[in-house]
Amino acid sequence: MGRHTPVEPPASSWAFPSARSADEHGVVGVGADVDPGTLLAAYRRGLFPMPMEVGGPMAWWSPDPRGVLDPGGMRISRSLRRSMARFEVRVDTAFDEVVAACADPTREHGWIDGRISSAYVELHRLGWAHSVEAWDADGLAGGLYGVAIGGLFAGESMFHRRTDASKVALAGLTDLLGNGADRLVDVQWCTPHLARLGAVELSREDYLERLPDLTLAAGPNWPTPTT
Repeated sequence: MGRHTPVEPPASSWAFPSARSADEHGVVGVGADVDPGTLLAAYRRGLFPMPMEVGGPMAWWSPDPRGVLDPGGMRISRSLRRSMARFEVRVDTAFDEVVAACADPTREHGWIDGRISSAYVELHRLGWAHSVEAWDADGLAGGLYGVAIGGLFAGESMFHRRTDASKVALAGLTDLLGNGADRLVDVQWCTPHLARLGAVELSREDYLERLPDLTLAAGPNWPTPTT
């Protein structure tokens, strides 16, 4: 099977400041749009979007330190290994449903609004955004989505409906990416939950130094979008 090549969208009309110019909270700037070209330009410069408040102007972030997960460093506990046997991992079979579940307005600290959902659905159509899903006999049990540029997977959000389903999806993602210096999952901030799974903190400078090699690497074989 040949390697799927994403479609490069028109370039952004916005120029981002350097990620090194972030304030003490990690914010580089506020404003701009979330068109595909703008989003890709941001990730390639080490930034990611998240509004300051739900429905508010879009902010562009470069936290220091940065939460990352080396695919080969994910910790698979015995209980998680048992859970992995209960689910089937699929890739890009329910992208819209995964985004909708992550955007559930009843979730605590929810921030994904309609403009974000639509933006990533379009990135998925172009071949840049992907979902990794955990399924069982009752349907979609959990999953995650994010943006893949070369060997970098910029994780955006994850959800679960059954215990350990999102962890199983993350394990599926690391298996798909494979291990190596040109592979990395960006998890934005290293929460205690992600740290238990093997995520670590990387300084902003170290992350930005690694970024070009990551984004220019030959990535894994993602499925060709069917939408």
